[in-house]
Amino acid sequence: MLAKLWVIKIGGNIIDHPEGLSRFLERFSYLKGNKILVHGGGKIATRIAADLGVEAKLVDGRRITDEAMLRIVTMVYAGLTNKQLVAKLQSHKCNAIGLSGADGNAIRAVKRPVKEIDYGLVGDILPNSVDAEAIATLLDHGFVPVFSAITHDGHGQLLNTNADTIAAALAVALSDRYTTSLVYCFEKPGVLRDINDEASVIPQIRAGEFEQLRSSGIIADGMVPKLHNAFEAIAKGVAEVCIGHADDVLLLREQQFGTRMIR
Repeated sequence: MLAKLWVIKIGGNIIDHPEGLSRFLERFSYLKGNKILVHGGGKIATRIAADLGVEAKLVDGRRITDEAMLRIVTMVYAGLTNKQLVAKLQSHKCNAIGLSGADGNAIRAVKRPVKEIDYGLVGDILPNSVDAEAIATLLDHGFVPVFSAITHDGHGQLLNTNADTIAAALAVALSDRYTTSLVYCFEKPGVLRDINDEASVIPQIRAGEFEQLRSSGIIADGMVPKLHNAFEAIAKGVAEVCIGHADDVLLLREQQFGTRMIR
């Protein structure tokens, strides 16, 4: 029987709130067994860019990453934010190690092709781009990898890469070695049947139900690509994908955490 692995992603809505972040990190540290934390950058990079006179450019909520912005997001994501998370986890006796995709050649990516929009120095992850053996070696030696949203192309170029995508790629790549659960933590208790009612959590969604929920408008907007990626990860070997509130992360063990997507 394969050992259990949790790949847990937190976004800016957690990172930007110190009290909520501290609660999450403490509870994450209590989660037993193999685990990986993946994080985005929050609003810190945008604030620092403004201080430095660098304009933050967004199209449909997605950051355009030119050379100036890449320097900033690398400093913030792979530097300040990553090391703050690692230090706080160490204070909870959680032996975290901070990484970007370039460290140990852990995650390669390719620059996103220019189509209708030129996203600049943004990376897309291809199949077989994750060095699962190297990451498994860290896990098997008791380390907790903490990945920032920065990858590289293997030719010396760093790339800004979506943290949701990084988490899914890690979960898929390691699913041959572990029984892997991919977990997206955010500010809601799960996927809601009624967006205005936080008690309306849908506890479980199967692949066949996803299209029905989307066509009826229950699942819409930003939740659509998240669930699409979730079921794609499951199709590629991930045991389950969970979406729920960061404060509830310890409920993963009791299978009472948010919404579960399963085969």
